[in-house]
Amino acid sequence: MRVGFYPKLAWNGIRKNKRLYTPYILTCIGMIMMYYIIIFLSDSPLLNEIAGGETAQNMLGMGTWVIAVFACIFLFYTNSFLIRRRKKEFGLYNILGMGKRNIAVILLWETLIIAAISLTAGCAAGIAFSKLAELGLLNIIRGDVEYSLTVSWGSIGKVCIIFPVIFVCIFLNALRQIHTANPVELLHSENAGEKPPKGNWMLGILGIVLLGAAYYLAVTIREPLSALTWFFVAVIMVIIGTYLLFISGSVLFCRILQKNKSYYYKSNHFVSVSSLVYRMKRNGAGLASICILGTMVLVMLSSTACLYFGAEDSLRTRYPRNISVNFSWADAEGMNNENIGSLRSSVTRVLEENHVRPLKVRDYRMASAAGILQDRNIEPDVSKVNSFSLDTYDSLVQVYIVPLEDYNRMEGVSEQLGENEALLYPVRMKYPETEITVNGGKTFRVAKVLDEFEEMGIVSVDVIPSLFIIVPDFEESLSTFAGLADYNGNQMFRFRYEYGFDLDETDELQLMISEQLRETIREMSIQEQDNIYVYGVECAVEERDDFYGTYGGLFFLGVLLSIVFIFAAVLIIYYKQISEGYEDQSRFEIMQKVGMTKKDIRRSINSQMLTVFFLPLITAGIHLSFAFPLIRKLLMLFNMVNLKLLIATTAGSFLIFAVFYILVYRITSNAYYNIVSS
Repeated sequence: MRVGFYPKLAWNGIRKNKRLYTPYILTCIGMIMMYYIIIFLSDSPLLNEIAGGETAQNMLGMGTWVIAVFACIFLFYTNSFLIRRRKKEFGLYNILGMGKRNIAVILLWETLIIAAISLTAGCAAGIAFSKLAELGLLNIIRGDVEYSLTVSWGSIGKVCIIFPVIFVCIFLNALRQIHTANPVELLHSENAGEKPPKGNWMLGILGIVLLGAAYYLAVTIREPLSALTWFFVAVIMVIIGTYLLFISGSVLFCRILQKNKSYYYKSNHFVSVSSLVYRMKRNGAGLASICILGTMVLVMLSSTACLYFGAEDSLRTRYPRNISVNFSWADAEGMNNENIGSLRSSVTRVLEENHVRPLKVRDYRMASAAGILQDRNIEPDVSKVNSFSLDTYDSLVQVYIVPLEDYNRMEGVSEQLGENEALLYPVRMKYPETEITVNGGKTFRVAKVLDEFEEMGIVSVDVIPSLFIIVPDFEESLSTFAGLADYNGNQMFRFRYEYGFDLDETDELQLMISEQLRETIREMSIQEQDNIYVYGVECAVEERDDFYGTYGGLFFLGVLLSIVFIFAAVLIIYYKQISEGYEDQSRFEIMQKVGMTKKDIRRSINSQMLTVFFLPLITAGIHLSFAFPLIRKLLMLFNMVNLKLLIATTAGSFLIFAVFYILVYRITSNAYYNIVSS
């Protein structure tokens, strides 16, 4: 054969099937572009130089692997549509004398051509849009913008390693499909119907059970830590349940419609329902894939948008005061009035030197430890607390013992407690009991459960529920558990003093004061090593950049991944319409010969589309509704407690996705109509 015969044949195959190959190639280009952009941003030296940029890069680093894995799986999936459509052509080649080895060479050249176009155009698009993405990310995390365009050769190198491997795997999978089929099967591959899956009722019931169990988990889990534990279990159950329900449900649904004679025997329903029956299993799998991708987009957009737009609320939840100073001692004896007075004097001296006055001062002593709450007793058992087994998740609690006099001073109240009485303030939990015991020692009667207590944001870093116990006899209460130690001999309880205040000053001055406080306390810790165990100075202004870097990075990553998943959903919808259009073309030709008009064809198409096309959107909305309580619990781990904002971002994400989904429906239904009516 002449040199260039196979490349020409491969190129003609792509060109003549451009309706199939163009979206596939565009998707490959889009995947490569997104992969390049995320790698470019995760390695960008510009982001390294700005506050919060390193945190955002860590968030984006996780996305590189997500896109690589998803690109491999999804391109495998979409390539199967191409091979299914081309099998008839390859079968004709085989019958005309071309061996499967020759067909393999054609497939090789097609793969090489697609890979070359995709890598070249994808990298070019990635370079072109990388600066726009960088500007967008810098704007989100509030960084300074530079307008110089750079090319990351390291990112191009990673692209040229990952995606050629994916294309090789796709080529080998195509060879497998061609090698295992005989010429007759290849010729009639488009007309090969599907047998209904066996055990439809059992599959459907199993799908309903899995979805019901996942929904039950989502709405009954109360604690954020439990939500984090069961989230991925619920996700897997929803994915499997959705596929089972759509596959079996499509079979049962079509049979119900066929038995309804008043519905089935109408010109606009007869052809559509019979077409659905012909490919019910594949139709269900495609709809389930669209539903899962839509749900992923909705969950990512709603949660990351809520985190980003509520970043300031989360910041103030974690740092309720502009500056907070905390001191920890190795034992209860170190937390005495003399040491606390000395530390407060040092803080006051720094403030006076800068001629500033602290506002809204809050300070209190406390002792804290993690424990197991069972039978009204908090047991700081090291073996149980450190094991974090599933059976102890719901029982884990962080307990804080606070003196009543400190509480009254901060809140401006005069609560009175009798002997063995206590006030409780539960966080992320409920405590309905009337008594509480710590380490099997002194038992306190619950005099009142407080609705609010403005602590210094320490519970926001706890992934487990917290319980403040406000007692009248602080020193006596400490004596019951002061000697508890872990395996290394370290105290189970931490003895800590919190001192926080606001400043009506500029950000620059607040940063300077916080740094001076660190230096002052550092010198004290060197001089008095026996007194101060651990110290920390936290400044809300200083931490704001990291907050926006983290939440902005998550939001930006969520948007990029949502775009990738939307690409996937659109391509599945498009190929579903195109492949079904070619399969139904002969049926509509016959119906036109017996009197079906173009108007009847349009009505039949609308009937078919409306019967099944909006099922994924509706089901995704149901998934999102049941996942809402679980998402809310997970966001609490990020200090996001603004329920109204979460409702707004969730509703907004669904409306935007629904509008986009309807546009895709209109475009793809027109493509289907053009095929079957030609």
